Amino acid sequence: MGYKVAVVGATGNVGREMLNILAEREFPVDEIHAVASRRSLGTEVSFGDRTVKCEDLEQFDFSKVDFCLMSAGSTVSKDWSPRIGAKGAVVIDNSSCWRYDQDVPLIVPEVNADALEAYMARPNRRNIIANPNCSTAQLVVALKPLHEAAGIKRVVVSTYQSVSGAGKEAMDELWTQTRGIFVTDPPEAEKFTKQIAFNVIPHIDVFMEDGDTKEEWKMIVETKKILDPKIKLTATCVRVPVFVGHAEAVNIEFERPLDDEAAREILREAPGLLVVDKREDGGYVTPVECVGDYATFISRIRVDPTIENGLNLWCVSDNLRKGAALNSVQIAETLINRGLMQKAA
Repeated sequence: MGYKVAVVGATGNVGREMLNILAEREFPVDEIHAVASRRSLGTEVSFGDRTVKCEDLEQFDFSKVDFCLMSAGSTVSKDWSPRIGAKGAVVIDNSSCWRYDQDVPLIVPEVNADALEAYMARPNRRNIIANPNCSTAQLVVALKPLHEAAGIKRVVVSTYQSVSGAGKEAMDELWTQTRGIFVTDPPEAEKFTKQIAFNVIPHIDVFMEDGDTKEEWKMIVETKKILDPKIKLTATCVRVPVFVGHAEAVNIEFERPLDDEAAREILREAPGLLVVDKREDGGYVTPVECVGDYATFISRIRVDPTIENGLNLWCVSDNLRKGAALNSVQIAETLINRGLMQKAA
């Protein structure tokens, strides 16, 4: 007997990727339900070699499912996740709605899976588990084993984030602008604040009072919640004209010495990571190469001689996978593998 799974937001980029990954990883599914808004009723989506018709969110009976993978945005999640959780299903939410709630765990299985056991043991839990921001997810997978080895004091990260992180409309805008430039059709910015084709934009999400954007704030707060509240982190988040795949240049200051060779070996042994680090032309991974892969790739590992116990590295991952859909499925797998799930009647 498998589990009954609903994917809410099944017609979006991440929702479709959730269905793909459930099938690819042979998740123990007994029933699969694609759920979306009423306007998508009857729309067909793929699940392995099957097609599934979307069901109406307003009419769907969530008491009959074990897991609800939620990828329909913060507004929908704020309204629906507590209602679904109250019916007994475990909601794994990909939006930012619940990430900063003290009563909701924020989980990256390679980093803090133990937090699931404490949460699931609580008698009055909300049955909501939060998925982190895409840029945070790949970062903390890389930081965790290094933090255990040498204690991280401070992180400086610059991100190079693909347009898929802003949704299908953003991907369409990059395509339209790129094509338009080649036919002398002036590009118009609609989804983004400036032209994204052949450009980079140092602005993701809204600006905050201190000058950070909310995307940068998310990385700071989420890293502290997932990994260690004592870590100091500063970020500059940049949108780049890449369709899928986020990259990050990461500078780390440690409490104890850790050279590049030791770091390389530690990262090679860590779960969820793949080290490709040759000091030669092409001896590193770029966003194009990471698309469709489960791993977070680490390259360009080297000592930073300007600070005591400093290290630089390059981190690349498919943001629709580890940054969203894959991490959600891994959370569900962890709940099952640790015997923390009760099946719906």
